[in-house]
Amino acid sequence: MSATVFNHPRDLLEATGTLLGPTDYITIDQQRINLFAEATGDHQWIHVDPERAAKSDFGATIAHGYLTLSLASFFLPQMMQIDNVTMGINYGTNNVRFPSVVRVNSRLRGRGEIIQVDEAKGGIRSVVRITIELEGSDRPACVLETISLSYS
Repeated sequence: MSATVFNHPRDLLEATGTLLGPTDYITIDQQRINLFAEATGDHQWIHVDPERAAKSDFGATIAHGYLTLSLASFFLPQMMQIDNVTMGINYGTNNVRFPSVVRVNSRLRGRGEIIQVDEAKGGIRSVVRITIELEGSDRPACVLETISLSYS
């Protein structure tokens, strides 16, 4: 899958409703979960203790919700590319939800839709609804609206 390319941030002004993706799947293995635990200091057993987690209702370790959320930054550039940008800023996130648990070795991919674009702070503000899909599930792992500012 290749990214939808916008030649200039201004081109986003006409892009509301544009569907993006899907990306390729990635596997959420225990190493990624452990590295996230190290980076954040969140070592809750449900994430990092495979033996104990196997006896839980989940049957295995699960990814941190914020690990799943952070993958929006991984998937978004695979879904859309904006050329002629001198600076891009992650401005924030709206409406984050985690409808499904992500068990170790699950596969996730991103899908998006540009839902709002306007001029703001000397640049172009875009809001993209990202759905992080969980392979084999009717329910996504995460749904969020990411807000970006693009300057040219």
